[in-house]
Amino acid sequence: MQALTDFADEAVVLPLIAVVALMLGVLGWRRGALAWLGAVGLSFAAVVVLKLAFATCGPVLGLPALRSPSGHAAAAAVIAGGIAVVAGLGRQQVAAVAGLAAMLIGTTRVLLGLHTPPEVAVGGALGILGVLGFAVVAGKPPALRLRWLFAAIVVVALLLHGQHLNAETSIRAVAFGLALCR
Repeated sequence: MQALTDFADEAVVLPLIAVVALMLGVLGWRRGALAWLGAVGLSFAAVVVLKLAFATCGPVLGLPALRSPSGHAAAAAVIAGGIAVVAGLGRQQVAAVAGLAAMLIGTTRVLLGLHTPPEVAVGGALGILGVLGFAVVAGKPPALRLRWLFAAIVVVALLLHGQHLNAETSIRAVAFGLALCR
C-alpha cells in the first residue's frame, strides 16, 4: 500500500507538475501549460484551505470525520485526469480516469489509516474539479508528441518515488496557529 500511495506524495507530485507544465510549453501548447498550472494550483489551494479549516473547525461544525481532505487523492485525480486531457480524451473519460485514480490512491490512504473515506472523497472531488477546469480552460490539445511528455512523467515519478515532504505537519501547525474557530 505504501509503495502505491508514495506516487501521490508531494515530493513526487510537485516536481511532476512543473515537468508537465514545462513539457507542454516546450511542445508548443502554452495555453495548456498555463491552464495546467492554474488548475492544479487552484485544486491544491482548495485542499490546503479546507485542511486549515477542518483541522480547527471540523469538530465545531459537526464534521469530526473531516479533519484533513486527502491531498494525495486530489493529486492523483488531477494528474491522471490531466494526462487524459493531454491525450485528447473527452470530459467524461477524463472525469472517469481522474475518479479512478483518486479512488485507487484514496483507498491506500484509508487502508493505511491516514484518512477517512469522507476525506478521500473531498480530496478526490477537488482533484476532479481541477482537472475538468483544466480541460475547459485549456481547450482541445493540439497534436503533440506525447511520448516525450509520458517519458518525462515516468522518469520523474520513478526517480522521486519514495521521497516524502510531509507537508501535513506544516499545514496542521499553521492551522492551529491560526485557530480559525476558537
